[in-house]
Amino acid sequence: MTTPYDGKIGVWQWKGDSLVEETIQAVATTLKTWAPNVKQILVKTSDGSRWQGTYDTDRDLAIDGTDSIKRWVQALEANGLEFHAWCVPKGRDLVAETDLIIAACQQAGVRSMILDIEPYAGFWEGGKDQIRPYMTRIRQGVPSGFHIGISVDPRPQHYSSIYPDQWFPFIDSVHLMIYWETFQKDPEESVDEAFRTWRNFGRPLFPILQGNAKPAGMDLARVRSLEKQKATGVSWWRLGVINSAQWASINVPVSGKQPAPDEGRFGKSIVVTAQDPRFAFGTHTTQPPEQVFTAFQNSKGWKAYYRPTQTRRSQVWARWDPQLTESGWYEISAYVPNQHATTAGARLKVHSVEGRSGEVSVNVPQGRLSNIWTPLGVFRFNADNPTAGLVFLNDLTGEIGLEVAFDAMRWRQVLNVVPTTQYLADGYDAPFGTVEERLSTQMWPGKWFDATGYAVRYRIGTPYEAYHTGADINLNEPAWDADAHSPVYSAASGVVTHAGRLAGWGNVICIKHDPLLTSGKVMYGRYAHVENMRVQVGQRVSRGEQIASVGNAEGAFPYHLHFDLSPTSILQTEPWHWPKLDLNNLLLNYVDPRLFVQENRPPEP
Repeated sequence: MTTPYDGKIGVWQWKGDSLVEETIQAVATTLKTWAPNVKQILVKTSDGSRWQGTYDTDRDLAIDGTDSIKRWVQALEANGLEFHAWCVPKGRDLVAETDLIIAACQQAGVRSMILDIEPYAGFWEGGKDQIRPYMTRIRQGVPSGFHIGISVDPRPQHYSSIYPDQWFPFIDSVHLMIYWETFQKDPEESVDEAFRTWRNFGRPLFPILQGNAKPAGMDLARVRSLEKQKATGVSWWRLGVINSAQWASINVPVSGKQPAPDEGRFGKSIVVTAQDPRFAFGTHTTQPPEQVFTAFQNSKGWKAYYRPTQTRRSQVWARWDPQLTESGWYEISAYVPNQHATTAGARLKVHSVEGRSGEVSVNVPQGRLSNIWTPLGVFRFNADNPTAGLVFLNDLTGEIGLEVAFDAMRWRQVLNVVPTTQYLADGYDAPFGTVEERLSTQMWPGKWFDATGYAVRYRIGTPYEAYHTGADINLNEPAWDADAHSPVYSAASGVVTHAGRLAGWGNVICIKHDPLLTSGKVMYGRYAHVENMRVQVGQRVSRGEQIASVGNAEGAFPYHLHFDLSPTSILQTEPWHWPKLDLNNLLLNYVDPRLFVQENRPPEP
């Protein structure tokens, strides 16, 4: 039996609110950029008797009716992608529910419909006897030969509870939800068990594999499904939770032939130091700059300059000119030395950014950074413009008794990515430790350790028993509570969405970290139990910028940093979110922070 899924890779889409992307075109761009071998998107259209948009606040991506489906179909087809629908039938209201399913299937360009049948609350409640009239009405309303499948939890204990014999006459394929990390099983064992359970059903079987799992396990599950179980297509759950390493595993064609090697995210790099002829400096007085600027040698051996900060009027200026010869996107970073860089308000101004009428001003808190390239953002430039990419800096900060460093600038050509925002994150560091420790490849670095662990059940037997959402970071050497009052840093660049006290938590800072330059992935970071908060809501922070100190939640806990990362926006709306013993809720809204940071380290400086 041939199916629409033969030889193809699909990814599932739940709802717009779960995505970083804000438009259908942006979703398509993400796929074309990171997984061009994916050709199908399976979009949820309804839940019971309601369109899925009822549960979605992102109106551009929401499915509110047939017009929304038409927009999705047209946008995807323009990008060489297929639209497949899926829904959750409940059997509560036969006519209202089947009307929505029929309407979705009747739309031109909708390639198939998959009914999500699971033996849990909120799914099919119609029992055995309701299946035949329900499906008869759908089959009478959809085009002849239209492909309808079901998706199921394929573990053997659930097989009989979804009444497979009653569904059999009406469906054309079965899609097996094989989520080995959720099931806490070996990936190959999970694949074999799923196919073994459904092998005699008499319909083509297709795996739905866990897209936010460890890449090694994803590769094992894919190969097992295609080579041993002879599946002819594969899909992945789901958009919104997949990172760059996981996209690489998803992008492998069904044929098994590996895609062309990644040619890298960066093209040529231009570095202009203060001793380069493309660096220029001057004064607004009659004094020559050599008498006003003070030279020093930074830790890299480069010549650099510094000046005291000014409160009312700038006295000096400096300019870095990349002399671009190719138009395109460039990441611009400023090098902040560990000497003579104490200002919190170095205002760097980027000139001739395409799409901007004036200069782009970016504040760099030099005093909170040390021997690090700090990104100003990713910008598009036209090389025909002689001022494209120029960066200016002066000494006016409004501060007394501090110093501004004038060191080096770097422009790196960005390849194979279409930035959707001005700012992109170049990677993640551990949010604690010395500069050397944070630059280390060891996670967690130095003698810091995680006292609890991600997704570990703890406080067992108490009213506070729960699965832990992230890491409880401690340092107990050379003495107990050696971590007390030590600096907490932003793990990546981003914008503060919460900074304040929460009941049961003490002080909590949440940061919406910028999309990763390598994948476009947006993560929300939560830094909890802290003290001496240095940031406020709406403030932009850089990777490595101190945001607080390690605290003890006003004496509620021993000193430590609670650090977790969410691929959803739950921490923006609920900074106190705590799934307790709901493991599925935890796995949906949080990732292993140690693993994520380790897999998304910044490029070498």
